[in-house]
Amino acid sequence: MLTLVVFIIIVALSFDFINGFHDAANSIATVVATRVLTPQQAVVWAAFFNFVAAFGFGVKVAGTIGKGVIDPSAVNEIVLLSGLIGAIVWDLITWYFGLPTSSSHALIGGFLGAAVTRAGWQAVILSGIGKICLFIVLSPLIGMLLGFAFMVGLYHLLQHASPYHVDRHFRRLQLVSAALYSLGHGTNDAQKTMGIIAVLLFTAGYLGSEFYVPFWVVLICHAAIAAGTMAGGWRIVHTMGHRITKLKPIGGFCAESAGAISILFATHLGIPVSTTHTITGAIVGVGSTRRLSAVKWGVVGQIVWAWILTIPASALIAAIVYTVIGVF
Repeated sequence: MLTLVVFIIIVALSFDFINGFHDAANSIATVVATRVLTPQQAVVWAAFFNFVAAFGFGVKVAGTIGKGVIDPSAVNEIVLLSGLIGAIVWDLITWYFGLPTSSSHALIGGFLGAAVTRAGWQAVILSGIGKICLFIVLSPLIGMLLGFAFMVGLYHLLQHASPYHVDRHFRRLQLVSAALYSLGHGTNDAQKTMGIIAVLLFTAGYLGSEFYVPFWVVLICHAAIAAGTMAGGWRIVHTMGHRITKLKPIGGFCAESAGAISILFATHLGIPVSTTHTITGAIVGVGSTRRLSAVKWGVVGQIVWAWILTIPASALIAAIVYTVIGVF
């Protein structure tokens, strides 16, 4: 039993690494696209704040994943392993095609697919899934509205300033907004893997009678996502930073600030949101302040289709994995 638990923890940390690798674009695409930092500097900057997020942001999101999505009685080690494999496979597929999909929703979809295959639909906690589905819609909209509002507000505030001075100041300010966004990304996304590892330990009887997230789990999950961010998923960085719209430092600052506020608010509420959805919405909001045609809507449409497919696709992969493991 202990060997299986250790193996699943290793797989969970592998997912966390891939999450950081896959979602590195969320943290660094804007700061790279505006040439405020080189790609290598940007991943180090983002990874540092991904890890620092381990201290001081709580574990509400981990609690939601651990006991708010699937009835714990329907969960066993094979469900967790199958869910993780489903999420990893979908993340690697979308990374290959350069699509910025949600690692969070891939994990939730994998978890759902494996649990439903084992115990049926009664295993699903509808209230928890309802919150997540609501924020699938709300998180990009909130990011888009905030990005648009910040950009319009700064245009009015700085309309008489010289472009040179605006560019110079916002190059510095973008370091702050990128750090804030990386904090939000680290705390929300790392907590999802924490929730999986904690429910594994609880199911296996290593946490006693009460569910909680040990601090060593917090640390290793943040370390894994930071290491993944250091690796950088450059295919997706290109999509996020260049293919949606053209960004300047002021636009990068507005997009990152809008995304960070949205994610930290959701984290405070304990809701596992998609950092990918949020920053994509914020970039679209910033780009649309110039003119609607400044946004490449065909690329946005491809991304949205990938979002729609993420939960069912990862759930299907996890269900197949669970079935195959059951045969053996």
